[in-house]
Amino acid sequence: MESWPFKIVEGPAEKPTVVVELKGEEKKYAPEELSAMVLKKLKECAEAFIGREVTDAVITVPAYFNNNRREATKEAGTLAGLNVMQLINEPTAAAIAYGKLGVIDVKAVGGDTHLGGEDFDTTLVNYCIKEFEKKHRVNISGNPRAMGRLKVACEKAKRDLSAATITPIEIDCLYEGIDFSIKISRAKFEEPNASYFEKCIQLVEKCLFDREIKKKDVDEVVVVGGSARIPKVQRLVEEFFDGKTVCKSMNGDEAVAFGACNIGCKDVTPLSLGIEMDDDHEKNHMLVVIPRNTSVPASKKKIVYSRKGLTYVTISVYQGEHNKLNDNLLLGKFDLCGLTPGVNGQSQLEVCFKIDANGILHVSAQEISTGQTKSITITRN
Repeated sequence: MESWPFKIVEGPAEKPTVVVELKGEEKKYAPEELSAMVLKKLKECAEAFIGREVTDAVITVPAYFNNNRREATKEAGTLAGLNVMQLINEPTAAAIAYGKLGVIDVKAVGGDTHLGGEDFDTTLVNYCIKEFEKKHRVNISGNPRAMGRLKVACEKAKRDLSAATITPIEIDCLYEGIDFSIKISRAKFEEPNASYFEKCIQLVEKCLFDREIKKKDVDEVVVVGGSARIPKVQRLVEEFFDGKTVCKSMNGDEAVAFGACNIGCKDVTPLSLGIEMDDDHEKNHMLVVIPRNTSVPASKKKIVYSRKGLTYVTISVYQGEHNKLNDNLLLGKFDLCGLTPGVNGQSQLEVCFKIDANGILHVSAQEISTGQTKSITITRN
């Protein structure tokens, strides 16, 4: 966040809000509003290309997007004037694009929403900040304009290093009239990013482990996206799969979008979903109802009991992989009141989780003895 040329502040309902300067005026935008601008531009480009109005869309999202992010993406599509037919995981779309156009059964997904190409850019930006300070005894990290220009230059250098072994970063009048010029080698770029590259491989390993798939049983390896062009990433992936060459028969930037146009898959949920268990033995513990990597659409039920003597229960819905509630994401909660405790002073409840084709969660709770039901569709609010 330190290298971003804009600020993040707390907006209405404690939502993060982006603050930018536009034509000399300060503007505030919710993330979904910015996403909607991008989608609207894509909509206009598509309409200009095909010569007619575009109303329906399939949108791809990172595999590890949680329920809140998926809801925000659907809202952005609506703001852009689109009917979002389906959200699909990006790696799933890429697999479809590589000619496997029958029905695809996703075994597992894995990822990290806080790991990506921008991390590599930031490492390079930080290196340049130190070099500038070393030469000119000035720290430019507090200057948004300088940081924005430096970030653009570093991102370009990262792309150039996928083809070249050395590339210059040159910016005229970067700060207070001072020019900045430096040469970056591929080795100099790879060294500080080594931990990020290794984390990529750990995520691949964990994904195989989740479904007990051996490396030797993988027939083909597909890499897509901008970071897939980085030679070090390709080399590590090939080494992990014991020398198996990664597929490069399709443009990595187009594969995900192409696959989204040819949907024929059974996707999975990326994170476990569950409820709070609040009794004497399991306080602050999450009871998993739908484990991660469950095929979607999905519907799962659990029988739980109210605390003794209470005539109401609060169902708190969480998402994550930790046993402790505080380490997971609270998605929402609702109350089921007017319970009729049985002979042991407890009410027997059936909690049902349903995930639709877009990965959006619907939760209901029913008192079994009376049939009384309360439900909620999990949204970002």
